[in-house]
Parts: sequence; structure tokens; C-alpha cells
Amino acid sequence: MSAATGASPALDESAERIVVAPVQRSRRDLRLDFFRGLALWFIFIDHVPDNAASWITVRNYGFSDATEIFVFISGYAAVVAYSRVLLQKGWPIAAAQVLRRVWQLYVAHIMLFVAFTAQIAWVALRTDRGAFIEQMNLIGLVQEPTRVIVETALLRFRPVNLDILPLYIVILATFAFALPAVRRAPWLACAGSALVYLLARRFEWNLPAYPDDKTWYFDPFMWQLAFYFGAACAADGRVGERLRPYTRVLTPTAVAYVVLAGIIALSWQFNPLARLVPDWVGRLIYPIDKTTFDPLRFAHFLALAYLAQLVVSADARFLHWPIVAPLRRCGEHSLLVFCLGTFLSFSAQVWIEAVGGSLPAQLAASVVGIALLTAAAYVAAWYKKGQGAGTSAAT
Repeated sequence: MSAATGASPALDESAERIVVAPVQRSRRDLRLDFFRGLALWFIFIDHVPDNAASWITVRNYGFSDATEIFVFISGYAAVVAYSRVLLQKGWPIAAAQVLRRVWQLYVAHIMLFVAFTAQIAWVALRTDRGAFIEQMNLIGLVQEPTRVIVETALLRFRPVNLDILPLYIVILATFAFALPAVRRAPWLACAGSALVYLLARRFEWNLPAYPDDKTWYFDPFMWQLAFYFGAACAADGRVGERLRPYTRVLTPTAVAYVVLAGIIALSWQFNPLARLVPDWVGRLIYPIDKTTFDPLRFAHFLALAYLAQLVVSADARFLHWPIVAPLRRCGEHSLLVFCLGTFLSFSAQVWIEAVGGSLPAQLAASVVGIALLTAAAYVAAWYKKGQGAGTSAAT
């Protein structure tokens, strides 16, 4: 999910102007790494149940959460990563590279499943807490182990917190075939994505899951909209520019919606705020469903994204500060950080419960977990740098 690098041969000027100019950048856009790293930290924190540290994440202050950030940036980064390959080597090679990434994600998901279920089973046996098996949605593995192995390979069976990678795998697989359309007519492709979203809401499309009466927690027919909207923004390359004339209208509208969503979301936790929300508002907007990617969630994310691009420009100085380097580093190695974060979230849950669930324990588990994620990202960067140096020397 990182931007493609490397020198390119001479290109036909007209072709470059039409096909790739919007996403060509002289340097890496640090905002992608920063916000993706932030989303990964938030996902880890939110995956720890009853974690007071989750009050620093976006989940409690609006309708959307870190998932929207992650999926949107994944779509944006996919266009940046594969556009040059599409131009230089053609669609078959670009599609093959995308599908190769899909395979890597699939293997990572299976390995994470094995490690995660082994971790849960080990803890359940050592602590005599069989409830963990049911709590983490692994009861099927005990009752029908042979079938569950098959269902896992088909991405139909997933324990708790293992839903995001399958979603990304399916959407990225479609991107291999949609890439030329996204590059040549990004907003037409996005309109097609919106049409799929609307049809899926109308006819309740979703993929089947195990057990047979279940469906995917993140409906890919609907969540693909966030991915392809990010892809369209990357392919266009000038969205902020195009919206600038409408700033006087869009900015107060976005701020008002974010504030309103924040009040409603906080009212779910605090009764005094709940009294400020009229009953008719609740009847109008609920349920704000995550599975079906409710329009209010998407609108909330769009408002946040619009305000973020106003506040954080591509050359923002703070992006180069050493204090935010850990976030950027985690964003650069998102697959590793996500997988490790999923593993550590259950470790944090077990440890917090073992020591009584105190506030200091929750904060300590969150800080230690983030430190371990950051350390892993730095080790991965060190290894990648050494591997690159070795390859260069060999060639």
C-alpha cells in the first residue's frame, strides 16, 4: 500500500498529461502515512474492550471511526502505487501486481488467523477461561473444526477483530480490473461504485459467512464506496483545488455536521446530552449501521476528510517533526502493524482483566501496545533498507 518508487523511462508527454499527471508526485505524501498510522493506532486501541484510552480515538466523537480512514487511504494509496505500472507496462502487468498484493494479504490473513486462534486457545487453557472461546467467536472451531478450516480459507469464518483484512482483500481484487477506468475517468468510476452501493442497500446484498445464517460484518458491496472514493481523489489529484471556490459554504457545513454528530455520539454515553437530542432525530437517523456503511457514517467521514485537508497541507511542517515519525513509520508498514495490533489487542484485554481492569492498567496496556507496534515498524523499515542495499549491491 505504499507509493511506487523508482526512475521511469521517457514517456510520451501527451499520454502522461492525460493518464498519470494527477497522481505523479515529486516526493512521498507524508499525510498518507501519518493518517494511516493514526488509524492503525486507533484500531488497536478500539479493539481492546472497555479501554478508557479509546476516548482519544475518533470513535466516540462522531458516526465514523478509524475504519473509514483506513479504507479510504487504502484506495488512495492503491492508485498512487499502481498508476505508473499501468502506464509503463500496461494493464495486464499492473493487474498482476495488484493480484499479487491480494495474495500477500490473503496469506497474511491466514497466518494471523492461525496465530490469533492459537493465542486465544492457549489463554483459555492456561486460565481455565473457556468463555474466551465464545467471546472471540471461536465456538465454531470447537464444534466443527474441519468445516471451519474450509470456511476460514474461503474468508467466511472470522474471529472477532479479523474482519478488516478480508474486506480489503475482496475490494483490492476488484481494483485489479477497475484500475484503468479509475485512472481515465475517476469520477465516472466512483459513480459506478456509488451505484453498486445504492443497489446493495436497496437489495441488501452481502457475502455469506459462517455459520450459514451470518453475513460479513463489513459488507464489501457497500464499503467499497470508501475505497473507490479514495481512489478517485488520488486519480483526480486536484480535489482540494476544485473545492476551494466553495470553501465559504463547505467549511461551516462540515463543521456544523461534525459538531452535531459529536453531540449525538456523546449522548450515547452521557445522559445530560441525551436530553438535548429530540426523539424525532433518533427515529430519523437510527440505526447508524456499521455493517452497511450507513450514509451518515460516510457523510461524517467526508466532513472530517474535508476539514483535515484544509488544516493539514501536503507540506505541513509538523509532518516532519520527530515526534510524529512513529506514526508515519507505522503508516508505511500498515500490514505488519495491523496484524500485530490485532494480536496485541487480545493480549492487552487478557492482561487488563488479570490485573483488575483499573484505569492505569488500561492506559499502560495501550501505551505498551503502541510502543511495540512502533518498534515493529522501525524494525521492518531497518530490514527493508538493508534488503534494498543488498539488492543494489548485488545488481
